[in-house]
Amino acid sequence: MQTFASGLGTTKVIIHYQPAVNDTKEWGLWVFPEGGEGKAYTFTDEDPFGKVAEIELPGNYDKVGFIVRTESWEKDGGDRFIQIVNGEGEVWVKGGDKQTYTSPPDGEYRDVPKYGKVNVTINYHRYNGDYQGWNIWTWPGKGDKGKQVEFTETTDFGKRATYTISNENGDLFEKMGFIVRKSTAKNEWAERDGGDRFITNIKEDGSVEIWIVQGKPQVYDEEGDADTTRKITKASMDSFQQITLETNVPFDCEKDFRHIKIDGIQIAKVIPYQQNESAVTNKVKVITKQPLDVAKTYKVKKTGYGAATVTHGQIVRTKEFDQKFYYKGHDLGNMYTKAKTKFRVWAPTASEAKLVLYRSWNGSAVKEIPMKKSKRGTWKAVLKGNHDEQIYTYKVKIGDQWNEAVDPYVRATTVNGQRGVVVDLAKTNPQRWTKQRPKLKNPEDSIIYELHVRDLSSQKESGIKHQGKFLGVTEWNTKGPKGVKTGLSHIKDLGVTHVQFLPIYDYRTVDETKLNEPQFNWGYDPQNYNVPEGSYSTNPYEPKTRIKELKQMVQTLHDHQLRIVMDVVYNHVYAVSEHSFDQLVPGYFFRYKEDGSLSNGTGVGNDTASERNMVRKFIVDSVTYWAKEYHIDGFRFDLMGIHDTKMMNQVRKKLNHIDRSILILGEGWDLATELAPEQKANQKNAQHMKRIAHFNDRIRDGLKGSVFFDDDNGFVNGKQGQEKLIQQSIAAGIDYDRSIATYQDPDQVVTYVEAHDNHTLWDKLQLTNPNDSEQTRKQMHKLASSIVLTSQGIQFIHAGQEFMRTKGGDHNSYRSPDSVNQLDWKRRAVFSREVDYMKGLISLRKKYSSFRMTNAKAIHRNLQFLDAPTNVVAYTLHAKANRDKANEIVVIHNANKQSKVIPLPVNAAWKLLVDGQRAGTKTIGVIKGSHITVAPLSTFVLVK
Repeated sequence: MQTFASGLGTTKVIIHYQPAVNDTKEWGLWVFPEGGEGKAYTFTDEDPFGKVAEIELPGNYDKVGFIVRTESWEKDGGDRFIQIVNGEGEVWVKGGDKQTYTSPPDGEYRDVPKYGKVNVTINYHRYNGDYQGWNIWTWPGKGDKGKQVEFTETTDFGKRATYTISNENGDLFEKMGFIVRKSTAKNEWAERDGGDRFITNIKEDGSVEIWIVQGKPQVYDEEGDADTTRKITKASMDSFQQITLETNVPFDCEKDFRHIKIDGIQIAKVIPYQQNESAVTNKVKVITKQPLDVAKTYKVKKTGYGAATVTHGQIVRTKEFDQKFYYKGHDLGNMYTKAKTKFRVWAPTASEAKLVLYRSWNGSAVKEIPMKKSKRGTWKAVLKGNHDEQIYTYKVKIGDQWNEAVDPYVRATTVNGQRGVVVDLAKTNPQRWTKQRPKLKNPEDSIIYELHVRDLSSQKESGIKHQGKFLGVTEWNTKGPKGVKTGLSHIKDLGVTHVQFLPIYDYRTVDETKLNEPQFNWGYDPQNYNVPEGSYSTNPYEPKTRIKELKQMVQTLHDHQLRIVMDVVYNHVYAVSEHSFDQLVPGYFFRYKEDGSLSNGTGVGNDTASERNMVRKFIVDSVTYWAKEYHIDGFRFDLMGIHDTKMMNQVRKKLNHIDRSILILGEGWDLATELAPEQKANQKNAQHMKRIAHFNDRIRDGLKGSVFFDDDNGFVNGKQGQEKLIQQSIAAGIDYDRSIATYQDPDQVVTYVEAHDNHTLWDKLQLTNPNDSEQTRKQMHKLASSIVLTSQGIQFIHAGQEFMRTKGGDHNSYRSPDSVNQLDWKRRAVFSREVDYMKGLISLRKKYSSFRMTNAKAIHRNLQFLDAPTNVVAYTLHAKANRDKANEIVVIHNANKQSKVIPLPVNAAWKLLVDGQRAGTKTIGVIKGSHITVAPLSTFVLVK
C-alpha cells in the first residue's frame, strides 16, 4: 500500500553512505516510495562522512525505501527505510553495517547551530476532540533524559503545550525530540500517536513552534499546512464482494455501518481489516451483498469523510478473476488480411476501450474508434480494407482515467516502439525463406556461442560493412587483421552449432532516433516483446525493415547450418508504470507482496506473474510466435527462476508441437520472488521440468571461483578440494545433492565457465592470479575451456572466449561503450593458437558421442572416475558402448602447476589427441605403457 500525505508536491531524501575500508566497488542506490516502483540513483556528492545523494521524488510520502547496491545488484544490507517528516528524510549508512542511522553515527561533523535552551510550542489536533490523558514526552539532543509536558491551552486548532527545554548539565544541543503519548493511572505509555519525532528548525532566538495532527508523522511549520480534514485515503476492490476502505482518521465501523454508501450496491457488513482488531480502526472491509462489476466505476461515500473512487486492488490477482476472464482465443493483437484487419485487446477492468489511429510515428491521432465489448474481458474492432502499415494504439478507461498503450501482442512498431503497426508479414520474408532447420539429433549435441549483435561487428577491424546491425551478422568471408576470419565466417570456422543472441526484441534503453550517436545496451529491459529491436536494423523508422533484416539474419545462419537461440526476458519489464501491461490491466501482470508493494526477485524493481492465466498465455503465445514466424531454434530464459514450472512446461509442450529439437535453457537461480518454493522454475525443481536446461553455476564457480567475490578462485586457478565438485559437474550434475539441483538427464544442464554477465574468464584470472605470468593464465584459461567442452550436457561458450576475451575488468558491461564490449579482432589475430585449440576441442567433442551421452543411465554406466593425485580429475569413457570408433577414452585434467604422473587403466598403446597445447581429432603422439606424465595446468585426452 502506498502511504501518501495530502497534496501532490515532492519528497526529499538525503542518503549518506560511507563505504567499508578498502572498498572500491561502484555503489549506487535503488530508491522506492513505500509500496511504489523503484528507480536507480547515483551518489552525486561527498562530505566528510562519505558519499551523498540528494533525491527528490514526485509526490508526498510518509516512508521511502532504499537499497545500497551495485549495478550488478550486489547489496550492502537489504531493504532500508527512511521515515519522512515534513516532506524530508535524512539517513546515514556505514558499509557492512545493517543499521540505518538517523544522525551521524560517528559524531556530528556538520556545522549545525547549537542551543543551551529552547522555548517550544507544540500545537496538537485530535479529530475526535478527546485529549484526556494525552501529553508530550520530550528531551534535548539525543534523549538521555526526558520529561513530561502537559497540554495546557485550548485553541481553534486543538491543544497547545508550551515549555522550555535544556540539558541539566548545561550541554548544548542542535535538536530536540518528542513523542505524543497517552498516560493513564496504570501506564504512562498506554498509547502513542506516532513514534520519535525531532525538531531542528529552531529560530536564532532559540524558539520554535510546530503543528502536528493525529495519525500523521509530519511536523508542520505553519498551521495552514496541517490539514485536519477527515477523508477517505483509499478505496480498493479486493474481491468480487469486498472493498477495502482506508481513512486518515479511525472510526467505529460497528456504529458507523450505515454511514457508508456505495452507489447501486447494498452493503452486507463492515468489519475491521485485521481479524480480532478493535472496531475503532481506519482500515475496514466493506462486504457487499451482490457481486461487484470490475468494469464499473464505483464511488464510496462516508458521512464526514467525503467520497472516493474505488480502484482495482487485489481483485485482479484473485483466482476468481483469473478464471472468469481467462481468454483462450488466438486472435489477440491485430489479425491482418487484405480485406480487413481485426483487433482484439484484453482489458477486463476497462469500462470503455478505443482503437486510436495515427498517420505517423510522432503525429496526433487522426481517429478514435470505440471498441465493442466482447467475451472474457476482451474488446474488439474491425477496419475494412487493406490496412497494411496502419499505425495504432489502444485507449482504455480504468475508473476515471484514460490510459493509452501499445498493443502487447503487436508485431511491428514505429521508431522507439511507441506505437503499434499493422503489417502484412508475408511481405517481410526474405528470398529462400524456409522452415527447414539445421539438423540436431540430440540437445546434448549443442555447442552454443553467446553473442551480442553489436559486439560482432562494431570494431572497424572486423571488416564488416553493416556494423552493429542484423545484416552485419549475415556478411560472409569477412577478414580482419593478418587476414583472420571475422564475423559469421569466424563463428562457422569455430565449429559451434548454435549462436545465442542477447536480446533482439524491442528494448527500451537505446534511442532509435539517434543511431549516429554511439549507444550500447545488452537489452534486458523489455518494451515490445514480439517486435525486433530497431537499432539493429538499417531503418528503424520503417516498420517492416527490422523484421525483414532479422529474418534475413536467421536464414543466413540456417544456410550455414547454424541454429539460433533467442535470449528472452519475460521475467520483468523496464518500468511497470509505463508498460502496456499495467496501462491496460493495472495490477494484474506483476507479483506483489502482502503490503501491496511490487515483488522484486529480479532485483530490477518488478517480477511478472507467470502463474496467472493471461501472463502465462502471453509468454507461451510470444515464444510460439517467434518459433513459427522467425524460425527461432532455441530460447534462453533470463532469470528463469522467477517463472513457475507449470508455465515453463507449457512452453516446452507448445514448442514440441512445432519442432522437438527447439532448445529451452535458462537461468534457474533460486530468487526471492513472491512464489511458493515448489513452484519456482529453478534448478532445485529441475526434476519437474523435462527437457528444460539450466545454467550450471556450480561448475562455473567451481572452475574459476565465485562471480560475486573478485579474489575467490577455483579448480583451475588454485583452490584446493574442488575435485569432487568438478567430477560431479563433468557428469552433468546428475549426482548433485538435491538441495543444489535435481537434474535427471544431461539435456537439463548447460555447462559453462563464462557468459556475458560478470567478469570474463580472462579478467577473473587476472584478479585472482595477478602474480602469475600471462602464459600461466593462458594455461588456466585453456584448462577451464577444456573441462567444459569434455563434460556431459549442453555446452556453452561466450563469444571471444576462444581468444581469451577481456573487457578490461568491467564485470557488468550492460551499458558500457563499444570499446569495452566489442569483439576485438586484433586480439583474435594475436591469439590464433588459442583459437585453434578451442576449435580442436569442439571438433573432438563433435566426433566422439561419448562426450554427449543422452541420459543419466548411460553416464553412470560409461563414465568412471579414476584415482588421481590432488588437484587432478581423471576419468574413462566406455567409447565402444557409445558406438564411437574407439574402445576407450581417457580424460585427465591437471590443475597443478607441476607435471603429474597418472596411471592409465591398461597397459596399451594410446593415441594422444589433446595435450594442453594442441587439441583435435588427429593423433599428436602415441603413448605406450601404463602411465602418462601430464603437463601442468593441462588437459590430456587419450583414445584406445
